[in-house]
Amino acid sequence: MLKHRTEVLYRGLLKNHLSPTFGNCYLSDIKEADVRRWRKERLGVVGQSTVAKAYQLLKSIMGTAVEDELIRRNPCRIKGAGMPSTPEREMIPLAKVVEIVTAVPDRYRALVLLGTFASLRWSELAGLRRTHLDLDQGVLRVAGALVEIGGGKVLDETPKSRAGRRMVSIPPEIIPDLRVHLEMFAEPEENGRVFTGPNGGPLKHSGFRRTWNKVRAAVGLPDLHFHDLRHVGNTLAASSGASLKELMSRMGHSSTRAALIYQHASQDRDKAIAEALGKALKVARKTATKKASGTRVARKGKKSA
Repeated sequence: MLKHRTEVLYRGLLKNHLSPTFGNCYLSDIKEADVRRWRKERLGVVGQSTVAKAYQLLKSIMGTAVEDELIRRNPCRIKGAGMPSTPEREMIPLAKVVEIVTAVPDRYRALVLLGTFASLRWSELAGLRRTHLDLDQGVLRVAGALVEIGGGKVLDETPKSRAGRRMVSIPPEIIPDLRVHLEMFAEPEENGRVFTGPNGGPLKHSGFRRTWNKVRAAVGLPDLHFHDLRHVGNTLAASSGASLKELMSRMGHSSTRAALIYQHASQDRDKAIAEALGKALKVARKTATKKASGTRVARKGKKSA
């Protein structure tokens, strides 16, 4: 069963990008040339990321048709066409995160800290409950997400994927801030929401936008997205020497693609690795020299005897 947000996405892609071209076609009549022509036309109208998502959906539909023996071959065979091209956003300095923490209203300080240093998505933060936090052990459990479905309504869902259900360790330095937040702003019930709006209701991205606009303007980053804070945390995690599997686990990703991006982006860490390898070589050479020297001394002693 599709999640609500996925269903909304697919309906939009069908309505706006697939049905106008293929809606009146028999599946068996759609050829590879038709798909290529459609993709080229769409790329001239909307962004590559949207076209890639629409192509992925079309490929999935045609793949199901192949499995059901309605068609013999999937006509979606354009290499790389289903990979959204999302340019990597520049990581903001950690000093700017500190400025944001200082500038943001007290109600949202813990939100910024967890979004950065626990690498949580907005929906995961909005869906966080008291029972998901164990501040004595310094861990949190990502087990839900709060999704806005339009018209001011929200829906509690599970995370994006199975990998999204995860345990995340919390830096000890921000735990005092989280304790203060729980006492002052979280819902008091045992399973109450950790983050709420100013009137005590569920935290909505649409309601937070005005506050965020003021904060990012105050720190001189008018184009900063809240999601960029997660980017900071992921990059710092990669720079700490985390393995690919560790990054995937912390970020809640089931594929290696995103984790590899952060590993490749961590040039400072790569230099540190190179320096560590050089030091290891230096130690090994010294050890080998000492052994060789000891062997020569031993041989000379035997000859003298």
